[in-house]
Amino acid sequence: MSSYNLGSDFFKDIFPPRRIKVLGAGRFGRLAVERLKLRFPEALLSVIDRGAARVDEMTRDLGIPGKVQECIQNISQAEMEDDLWIIPAVPVHVGFEWVANELGKVAVVRRITVPGEVDSKVPNPVRGPAGTLYASFATFICPDHCSEPEEICTFTGKGRLGNLYDIFGAVSVSGFDAAVLRSWQLAPGVGGYPARSLRELLAGVYQKPGGYLLATSCRCHGVMDALEWEH
Repeated sequence: MSSYNLGSDFFKDIFPPRRIKVLGAGRFGRLAVERLKLRFPEALLSVIDRGAARVDEMTRDLGIPGKVQECIQNISQAEMEDDLWIIPAVPVHVGFEWVANELGKVAVVRRITVPGEVDSKVPNPVRGPAGTLYASFATFICPDHCSEPEEICTFTGKGRLGNLYDIFGAVSVSGFDAAVLRSWQLAPGVGGYPARSLRELLAGVYQKPGGYLLATSCRCHGVMDALEWEH
């Protein structure tokens, strides 16, 4: 199945996207808007960023509505309607930050380092300064136009070694549950997910207090952070 042809029942009422919110008005946010406008000309595109000058430039140049606000903390659950797609274009693990922020409104949340034993369970692990874990099947720079096909790698032409979101979801570490937010390719080099998926991720974590490994991943690349929470 092409990544641009989301045929499952989960998407039947929300694809093609009718509303798309791009988080970030920098270089990658602009690129995302340009490509999404071409692919989904009927969709209502908007951008948010904490920098007023960047938002003004984006809205002026590309003719889309913009809003100046913190990209993560101020997106309320009320805004997360089913037909909204989120495109992260900021150097932040958006799914994790949003879940931690929403959970923190009703519980005690502690952000912690992803346990070191996870590194050996994922391909090509790299650690960020705050203990964030990045993983990827690629040991090269991926083509900018990659459409993330199901069966092969567009760079090597060889069959896939698996789907990284499945690998993240299968990580087993004592004291932690793994929860994965899948990112879907909506245009070349542009990934995102429906707000429905974010809400379901939060609902799953809220079912049981404890430790969680929260990842966002497409087929090839992903990021994981960890938290503990209690009532």
